[in-house]
Amino acid sequence: MIRIFLIIVFDLFRKNLRNTNLNLIIFVNKTEATVLIIDDDAEIRYSLDRVLVGQGLQVISADSGEKGIETAKLEKPTLIFLDNRMGGISGIETLQHLRTAAPQSLVILMTAYGTTQTAIEAMKHGAFDYVLKPFDLAKLKELVSKAFKASKDSLNSEDAYEHLLNSADYAEGIVGSGEKMQQVLKQVGQVAASEATIMITGESGTGKELVARCIHRHSHRSDAPFHAVNCAAIPENLIESELFGHEKGSFTGATEAKAGQFELCHGGTLFLDEIGDMQLPTQTKILRAIQEGEIQRVGATKVKKVDVRLLAATHKNLEEMVQEKTFREDLYYRLNVVRIKTPALRERMEDLPELVDFMLQRLNSEKSTGTAEISKEAMDLLGRYPWPGNVRELENVLHSASVISKGKRILSKDLPATLISEIENKSSSESKSDDKLEAQPSVFSEVHDSADQPPSVPPPSEPQDDRINFGEKNVQDGQEISGSNAPSSISIEESFDIAYAHARQNTDRNLIETVEKEIIQRALKECGGNQVKASALLGITRATLRKRIDVFEIRY
Repeated sequence: MIRIFLIIVFDLFRKNLRNTNLNLIIFVNKTEATVLIIDDDAEIRYSLDRVLVGQGLQVISADSGEKGIETAKLEKPTLIFLDNRMGGISGIETLQHLRTAAPQSLVILMTAYGTTQTAIEAMKHGAFDYVLKPFDLAKLKELVSKAFKASKDSLNSEDAYEHLLNSADYAEGIVGSGEKMQQVLKQVGQVAASEATIMITGESGTGKELVARCIHRHSHRSDAPFHAVNCAAIPENLIESELFGHEKGSFTGATEAKAGQFELCHGGTLFLDEIGDMQLPTQTKILRAIQEGEIQRVGATKVKKVDVRLLAATHKNLEEMVQEKTFREDLYYRLNVVRIKTPALRERMEDLPELVDFMLQRLNSEKSTGTAEISKEAMDLLGRYPWPGNVRELENVLHSASVISKGKRILSKDLPATLISEIENKSSSESKSDDKLEAQPSVFSEVHDSADQPPSVPPPSEPQDDRINFGEKNVQDGQEISGSNAPSSISIEESFDIAYAHARQNTDRNLIETVEKEIIQRALKECGGNQVKASALLGITRATLRKRIDVFEIRY
């Protein structure tokens, strides 16, 4: 019986809540959801209390920052509303103390002065958000909902976290136990002891310089200098001076003689990154340095002997450049004695968890981010991103998320919005492609998108009036179930009362899970099994929906 009434509740919601997300997955256990209001204004405390109690929340209050800190220590509230300007210690000072007194509580700062300084100080000291007085009730309720969702996500991610590696064991910074990276490391071991020039190819951000440093570190030149030169970053008129040096007065601004990278690297290893951007005249001099071991400073009349091992890298197709006469063929063969190709990140996604673990540990150690862990949901999102910028982009994303995160663990909400948007667009495109290949029947096959509703969320049926007739038939386990036993006309409030009563007759616990599972199943059926549309309808991310499907073992 509970299933029948939950179906009725779902249909009522779909008919009454037009152009909105259901947001029914984000249930708050209201017997445990406590909000602390810290404000010295009794009217503000009273007004907030009425609004929050009306939302089914338990509310406690304090009239000063000092009392609020003590109350927070005892009660450990889920959410704290904190006034910025009070007698005694200020809101910002109170916020700093609350980080220690109740580290798991989310704090929303209240202020009548929306200054730049207030916003910066609030977020700098760990506030979840801030709200301006007088309150906009709709925005206030939405902010409370977001705060409880963030709190729930944080609690769900508090399972034990095990590091996959010790970052100290990876001094070279090359991480990856997958086959492709292991092949690269094998090649490094084979060429390190030789004197051969090495060409390292691969997309930007794949770690070509790390491979070059690793070759140097394991060669017999490891005690000598290693210098890296980015040929693309140096202006054409200065590249020769940078590489080969110059004499005093050889050109305007040459006030003194200067040794170039070849001289400075004598006995060691010189890494020329992005060599495909080097101009032809400079290529000729590089060729001579490789063949003869000689260089000539700009403006000099004598040559100098140098002993340098040369490593080069590029993301360009040198073979095509040779054909187009933009890269010297003889230099190409001199550099390309052994080639090592670094794989793109999307080609070795099996290494992603290790890379993330390594980078978070290193960021925490070097940048003191305080964040060295990542939630399963956030990791799932990273695994669905194509990473056009490769490992360099991954490090940038993790650094950004570590700064934004308000705890020791990165959650999905901490990831950049651009990354989330790209993943959702990719998932939507894949779903549209799947829909074209195989159309799946929907229990709401008569429902069509309306002109004023986003296509990602299937629109509900048009309501005929405020009270809805349930004379229609439902299907359960292959059998028709008539709704005629229910009243012929029933309001949404009455349907909730009935569903709750029947649920209580069948169970003494886990009411939320029961309702949650049923509504997810109904949403998936309505969307024809399309997870992207169902997640949009429910008001959650696709990753959260997939997690709920696994937890409840939903089959559809």
